[in-house]
Amino acid sequence: MKEKVIATFNQLASVYEHTVDTMSLYNSEYERPSMLKELPQDFTNKHVLDAGCAAGWYTLQLVNRGANVVATDISPEMVHSTIRRVGDMAKVLCLDLEKNLPFEDHSFDFILSSLTLHYIKDWSHIFSEFKRILKPGGVLLFSIHHPFSDLKLLQDPHYFSTELILDKWTKEGKLFEVPFYRRPLSDIVNKTLHYFSIEEIIEPQPTKTFKRHEPEKYERLMKSPQFLIIKARVT
Repeated sequence: MKEKVIATFNQLASVYEHTVDTMSLYNSEYERPSMLKELPQDFTNKHVLDAGCAAGWYTLQLVNRGANVVATDISPEMVHSTIRRVGDMAKVLCLDLEKNLPFEDHSFDFILSSLTLHYIKDWSHIFSEFKRILKPGGVLLFSIHHPFSDLKLLQDPHYFSTELILDKWTKEGKLFEVPFYRRPLSDIVNKTLHYFSIEEIIEPQPTKTFKRHEPEKYERLMKSPQFLIIKARVT
């Protein structure tokens, strides 16, 4: 599974770097506006971890808000894409979030993880590590696939199980097989609550710009959400 994720996103790195960040309405007019609303405008003197940075779009937003940023991704090619985007304005590392993180206790004020955690089957270790490296009162903001939407990708879904899905994405005329896990909503919420205090659960809605460009997809998303965002805090 992990090797498949790395190989797939190594191939997708250039797509993310040059296309997804500018042309994907699911990113620019759906997930990102809701995530950005939860970020402080001023991160001056704050230490922020971008956990699963992909091609570094959020990394640059954090830098532009004054943060001291560490960005990580499991894909070496995504790391290279992020470095090309932000240069030396952030520290960019290739690492596996399922292993012990190479950071001191209470070293971050904020962790942002965009559309990453659904590639990890068991959240116990990563949430324990996130809690360890966050300062008291520190914030974890993450987005994932909505557990209801992913059910439609399975022929014989078992809602209360954590299930591996092999999705198919078409990007720039190429077909990519992308593996990830779906889990029930109760597991998402309760696992988060085991380590953090949840401040907000957000089911983002596509923007009016999305509606103008893709009215049919807009209507589908208004009936069946694609993403879920959770904002939690260390107490």
